[in-house]
Amino acid sequence: MDMESSPKHNVEQSEEMKSAEIIAKEVSPKHNVEESEEKKEEEEEEEEVKSVDIEEEDEEMESIDIHEVEGDKTVSSMDEIESLDSDDDSSESSVDSKHEDDDGTSKAREETVEEQSNSHHSSSSPDANSSSTSSAWTEKAAAIKNFVRVKSEVAVHTLIRRLSGKLSVDNAAAHGGTRDDEVKSMESPKSEGKSMWNPLSYLKMMQNDDDESVDREEEAVLESVVMKGRIILYTRLGCEECRECRLFLHEKRLRYVEINIDIYPTRKLELEKICGGGDNDVPKVFFNQELVGSFKELKVLEESGELEEKIRHLIEEAPPREAPLPPFSGEDDASSKGPVDELALIVLRMKPCIVKDRFYKMRRFKNSFLGSEAVDFLCEDQSLEREAAVEVARKLASQLFFQHVLEENQFEDGNHLYRFLDDDPLVSSQCHNIPRGIIELKPRPIAEIESRLRLVYRAILEAYTSPDGKHVDYRSIHGSEEFARYLRIIQELHRVELEDMQREEKLAFFINLYNMMAIHSILVCGHPAGTFDRTKMFMDFKYVIGGNTYSLSAIQNGILRGNQRPIFNPIKPFGVKDKRSKVALPYAEPLTHFALVCGTRSGPPLRCFTPGEIDKELMEAARDFLRGGGLIVDLNEKVAYISQIFNWYGVDFGKSKEEVLKHASTFLEPQLSEALLDCLVDTQFEVKYQRYDWGLNN
Repeated sequence: MDMESSPKHNVEQSEEMKSAEIIAKEVSPKHNVEESEEKKEEEEEEEEVKSVDIEEEDEEMESIDIHEVEGDKTVSSMDEIESLDSDDDSSESSVDSKHEDDDGTSKAREETVEEQSNSHHSSSSPDANSSSTSSAWTEKAAAIKNFVRVKSEVAVHTLIRRLSGKLSVDNAAAHGGTRDDEVKSMESPKSEGKSMWNPLSYLKMMQNDDDESVDREEEAVLESVVMKGRIILYTRLGCEECRECRLFLHEKRLRYVEINIDIYPTRKLELEKICGGGDNDVPKVFFNQELVGSFKELKVLEESGELEEKIRHLIEEAPPREAPLPPFSGEDDASSKGPVDELALIVLRMKPCIVKDRFYKMRRFKNSFLGSEAVDFLCEDQSLEREAAVEVARKLASQLFFQHVLEENQFEDGNHLYRFLDDDPLVSSQCHNIPRGIIELKPRPIAEIESRLRLVYRAILEAYTSPDGKHVDYRSIHGSEEFARYLRIIQELHRVELEDMQREEKLAFFINLYNMMAIHSILVCGHPAGTFDRTKMFMDFKYVIGGNTYSLSAIQNGILRGNQRPIFNPIKPFGVKDKRSKVALPYAEPLTHFALVCGTRSGPPLRCFTPGEIDKELMEAARDFLRGGGLIVDLNEKVAYISQIFNWYGVDFGKSKEEVLKHASTFLEPQLSEALLDCLVDTQFEVKYQRYDWGLNN
């Protein structure tokens, strides 16, 4: 766009026009009225090409829908540019019609400048004409910059949501939604809650949009009664009456604190003391200091109407000092008890003296140390000869305190580089059971840890899941003392020995650990909303067990499936030189697919497994899952609807669909199983896979 001026303005505008040339590089200097006819025609031709380019660019920018926040500014600047272009076109036409008369041309240009000044800057002086042109090009450059930035943001949002599988906007803009609404729907719930981060908020935010209204109604109905008092419920494992008592209190919307006397043995003595040596069998319910009784006595109070009066008293009265107290942190927990490990004390003194960042084989390793430095420290600290100090260092390495940064050897004196386990970047960033600092107690046998872990896991299932095991109360688990004890137990796994475990022990241990690990992942990171988040949950959430890292995928596909390839992944979990391959089972255990629960609605129900009866319990889990909807047979239509588990892991059950169905039919009712086997002979029998519901099982 050219802005021509009269000769009396040439001197005043020369400096300002130079800045306009910098902003809009394609703009040529304004020609003088007295220039030759040939030069004027060439510049007019160049200006026509530029005006066409500007008009095409304006049309493109007008057709793009930009965020509402920046759209007003961009559109307003584009309108000003168009108005300036139209005014310039009119000035150019007036100049072309009168270029034969020099004086007339100067007058026409002065009039055109005055019209532009009056229309756009009525309150400005004539000296602001060139500055208006400069500001117009500045606004145009800003508009282009905003356009590129806005489209980049939309492209990045769209790409990330496609990767996460959460692109469910349903074309809101096409149905009358504004761009602002679309952008808000694209924003991740995680980014919205950064300022007030709470892992439990994911349990609500990650639900499907279709379930939000239902969840709000259920929350309103199940909201607990607010009261100043306290309800204490004494229970034990495997007690059916205790389960009925929990359900009764839930129906009454009464919040209570559960004390399991199998988890807290000292509370059994306390209960006997309170009951005066009388009936001290569980369940026992206390309203503040008052012993209400068992489940039967609660029903009697409800029928007589006295229960409502006691509840009103709970709402108004705080518990007195003689009322039973909730469990305190670490109560009756063996994790903090045991003999002291002398090697751990040596490591505590050694670590601050020799650890620092180093270069080794053209790479930089943080928080590492040389083997020679470790030997020097042991010689001085323990007053040992060098050979004896090397043996002590090798013993520390065998106890999994540290390892070679490239796993080249166990320990050698010299310039080899080593690193303590908790200083490993992968361990410190992705593993969620690494203790803070060195544990001073001797590591316990894996059988003892597995037994304690199974006890806590069973207590959590009985207290915080539905009777069928299909629904989990994640919020209550997060604040429970049982879960806090679980977190302390798994910190003892980083130095255990796994290679000597028997098949039954490995199955029970890793199945129970997988299910609790999935609950832990949901409480820390939230329920995965799409494919991208699910990949992070199965691959990036890890525990350190026996000096090696294990993810959910490594436990399922590496250990329980005998190091088989995961779905949609051509690489096996454990390589040839991977130490974890020694822990893997020799062959795949197909029934474990009906025991592993990753927090989804289409998965099997939660249950606790024991080493002594693991095969029987796996058979029961498979039968309950398939009879509960995992395999639906329509004999009239000659169609079998089977779970997606058989599609993803069909190689574990058979080489073809017929073999998979034959394997699954053994767990159905006898009559239906025989009818299904007869139908498999018919070539027209069809197999369809059920839709997998990835929603949270809360």
